Order: sequence, then structure tokens, then C-alpha cells
Amino acid sequence: MLKSMKQKFGGMKKEVGKSREDSGLSSSSAAKSSSSGLMKNSPGSSSSSSTPREKPPLPVISDQTLAAYYAEPLPSMRDVSAAERQNLFVQKLHLCAFTFDFTDSDKDVREKEVKRQTLLELVDYANSGAGKFTEAVSEDIVFMLNRNLFRSLPPVNPNGVDNYDAEEEEPSLEPAWPHLQIVFEFLLRYVVSNDTDAKVAKKYIDQKFVLDLLELFDSEDPRERGYLKTILHRIYGKFMVHRPFIRKAINNVFYQFIYETEKHNGVTELLEILGSIINGFALPLKEEHKMFLMRALMPLHKPKCVALYHQQLAYCVTQFVEKDAKLAELVITALLKYWPVTNSQKEVLFLGELEEILELTQAAEFQKVMIPLFKQLSNCLNSQHFQVAERSLFLWNNEHIENLVAQQRHQLLPLVLPALEDNTASHWNPAVHGLTCNVRKMFQELDEALFEECQRKDNDDLMGKAQEMEECKRKYDDDLMGKAQEMEAKEKKWEAVNRLAHAKAPSLAESQLPRYLVRECKAAPVH
Repeated sequence: MLKSMKQKFGGMKKEVGKSREDSGLSSSSAAKSSSSGLMKNSPGSSSSSSTPREKPPLPVISDQTLAAYYAEPLPSMRDVSAAERQNLFVQKLHLCAFTFDFTDSDKDVREKEVKRQTLLELVDYANSGAGKFTEAVSEDIVFMLNRNLFRSLPPVNPNGVDNYDAEEEEPSLEPAWPHLQIVFEFLLRYVVSNDTDAKVAKKYIDQKFVLDLLELFDSEDPRERGYLKTILHRIYGKFMVHRPFIRKAINNVFYQFIYETEKHNGVTELLEILGSIINGFALPLKEEHKMFLMRALMPLHKPKCVALYHQQLAYCVTQFVEKDAKLAELVITALLKYWPVTNSQKEVLFLGELEEILELTQAAEFQKVMIPLFKQLSNCLNSQHFQVAERSLFLWNNEHIENLVAQQRHQLLPLVLPALEDNTASHWNPAVHGLTCNVRKMFQELDEALFEECQRKDNDDLMGKAQEMEECKRKYDDDLMGKAQEMEAKEKKWEAVNRLAHAKAPSLAESQLPRYLVRECKAAPVH
């Protein structure tokens, strides 16, 4: 879906790119003339610098123009007059639009260092005061950003290793980071600057630009994802017109991750952005936001790599429940739907998230989900993985959860008491055994009559199950005895048949034939 949205806006950018190429420098001489013009207007020159020149056109990116742009160094911002600084600013933007191959450290060494120093100068110029980011230079700024930032990311498993696990492998760092870091710094300053008018800049920081940024979130380099998180959050805050589109685009990234790939490096950072966004949702919550919770956030509990981003996911979910307590029923039901069966690590994470949700749950919503919830909790209490059993017993240390359980003790104690009794009698872990005794004592002190009644019913159930098992064992023994008698009768019948065969065939009297040979003898005609 992300690719289809990019194609939707791709046509418009192609036309803009074509017009840029038509108006760009067609030869190296044009690049030289634009740079030499500034040199002539420097303070040491005899010509007047009071008349501002026309802004240079966007460059044509090629090896020839690269050589021309980097042939002669541009003057420093401090060495030209104030009237010429914006033109020099544009020229330096064009200079930095050229990219280099950082996989070969011996290639274009001088040019790489010139570009790095120029980028640093651009950042310093942006910090030096107001009036730098005008509408006239916005096109040149975004052109430079597009050329540097938006690129094809390397494959996650470049060597084709079998059983590749991104969680255990070291992330591959971006080789061009010495330049990219400064470009990200420049973009951040452009977005947050008071000079950047959102109504004007939205023509350049458009939906295509946002989609390209979102694609970069799959980068393996955590440094890049950190910058992207901050920049996208700032764009969301400043460009209000893009807010619904950004939320929808993030949804599409999650859908692709959940239902197609289950591989994406930037889920954690996107959830951190959403945590801040959800915190700012107005009340009452829109239906669109509730659908986002149930269709995008809750299914994120399904992938096996949920541990990588669970902390941020749980924060987003609890933000929804905190804003609308009625959502607790839907959230707990969805959590039970995705409850892990064989992954104990995920179970511990789910129990921690469940406690946070139950702290925000009111009695009315708790009553709607308590039966399936405590059936699952009773299974967790009996888990042989001590961390799962221990984490589920810790729920009773929460005062709010304890009060909810106390109000519904008549329905819940019969569900959990058998699990508590089993743990008390036979759990292997001493810590779990001790916690079980504490919870059991708490129920007993809460309502001793109810506890004794449930215990009596549990004992009766155990006796009934024991009798049922005994009856099954008796039936099994009877079946075995019946089969043994049947086999004995067959053996006697076989011996009689064997004697009859020996009588009719005296030559076989010396040895007893195996059954299959006797059957062959019986099948053959007797003469």
C-alpha cells in the first residue's frame, strides 16, 4: 500500500524533475560561471556587490557537472556581503546535492571533505539568525535533501544466510553517515525554524516527501532512525494538513509488517511517535482513532518479535484506555485473542501489559471480561515456567486489581482456587510456592465461608475425577483381560487346527509349521 501511495504522487514529481532538468546547467561552463560570479563580487573585488544577482538554477547531476562544481572552492559565508549570502547559500546547497560512494574510502577523498565542510557551514548559517529559509530557496533545499536522503536501503540479509535472525545480528551502519548526519541536522533546523511557513513549505514537504521519510525507517542504522523519529514528529506537529495522511501511512507500514513481512527495523520509533500523538488526541475519541487501536495496534501483539517494541506498544495501548475506560473490554479481549501458547517470554510481557490495563479498568468493564480473563490466568498460575507463574501471582500485589477481584470473588475464586491448590501441592519452584500460599491466604481471609465452600467443591471435584480415573482404569484392565482371554481362545483353536493338519499330513508331524505356511497348505488342494 505504501508503494501504491508513492506511485500516486510520483507523476507530479516526475514533471517537476523534468522541468528542473530542462532549466539546469547543461555544461560544466555554466557551473564555473556561477561560482566565479560570486568570487568577483567578494569584498576584495573592485566591482560593486550592492546589486543582488539572479538565483542560480538547479544543477544537472552528472559526473561532468560534479567535476565542475568541485573544481574551485566556494567562498565562505563570512567573506561575502549580506546581499550575496543567499545566492551563495543556494550555490552551496547545489554543491551538496552531489553524492559520493562511501564504500570505497580512497575515492573522491577531497570532494567528500569539501562537501562535509560545506554541510557544516550550511548548518551554522541556518543557526545564525532569521531570514534564511525563504520561499525562494525552499525548492533548492528540498532538492538537496532529496538527493542525499532518499536512497535504496541495503537488504536485511545481504549474504543470504540461512536462519538469519536480525535480533541477534549486529546492525549494519550507514557508510555515508558522516554526510547524512549533517543533512539530517539541516533538515531538522529547516522544519523547526520560524522562517519555515507551513502553508508555503507544504508544496515542498509534501506527501511524497513524507512517504520517502517513512521508507527510511527501515534502515538498520539506529542513528538514522533516531533522527527520522524526531524529524517526522516535528513535521506532524508543524504541518497540520499532513496529520491524517501521516497516521494513515504509518498504519500501512504496520499492516505490511503484521500481515506480510514481520520484518521492519523502525516499528519501535514509529510507536514512540504515535505514543506522543495519541497523548494529544482530543476527547471524545474519534471512531477513526478507535479503529486504529483495534486494527493496527492490537494486531502488533501477534509477531514473534514483539519483545523488540513491546514497551512502546503497551504505552500506546494504555494511553487509549486512559482516555476512554470503555475501551478496556475491547483491549483485554484482543489481548486474550493474541495470547501466546508456547512462548513464555511473550506471556511474561503480556502479563505486565495486562496489569497496566487492569489498573485503568473500571468495575463495569472488568465484569464483562473477567471469566475468560481468569480462565487464562489460571492456566498461567499452573505454568511450569516459573517466570510466567510468578508474574501472574504478582497481579494480586496490585491494590486496584485486588479490589476488582474481591468484588467478584464469588465468580472468580472457583476459577483460580484449583490452580492455587495444585501449585501449593506440587509446584517445583519455591518462590512460586510461597507466592501461591500468600494469595491463597488472602482469599481465605477475604471470605472464609466462600473459601471453604470452594475448597469443598474442589475436593469433591478431585474425588469425582479420581473415581472417574479409577473407573477408566478398571475398564481398561477389563478390556485387557478380555483381549487376553480372546487370544487364549484363539491359541487353543489354533492348536486344534494344527493337530488336525498333522493327522491329515503325517509328513508334517515332526515339525510344527508357522501359521502362514499352514495357511498356504490349507489353500493348496489335497490329493
